[in-house]
Amino acid sequence: MFTTGRDTAKGRALQRDPLVVICVDDPHPPQSFVQVQGTASVQDGAEDLLEIATRIGARYMGAGRADEFGRRNAVPGELVVRVRPTKINAGFDIAD
Repeated sequence: MFTTGRDTAKGRALQRDPLVVICVDDPHPPQSFVQVQGTASVQDGAEDLLEIATRIGARYMGAGRADEFGRRNAVPGELVVRVRPTKINAGFDIAD
């Protein structure tokens, strides 16, 4: 789950085609990755936008700035994107 602007390149692409691939890469030895393929559902005007934006804010900005981040990003034109995984690929300890 994440948020993005409705009129951004990502927002427009997700509204046009819901197929997504998300890759999380750990560049520190021994390198690892997780790739998630799936289908995105995009919701404009989601009732839980503030809650989601605040949770994301806590994760990336710290608990002390979570409310600030949530309020800044829970605005009209911000989409809530939920990804339903269809396939997961992962590699751990790739380079020892």
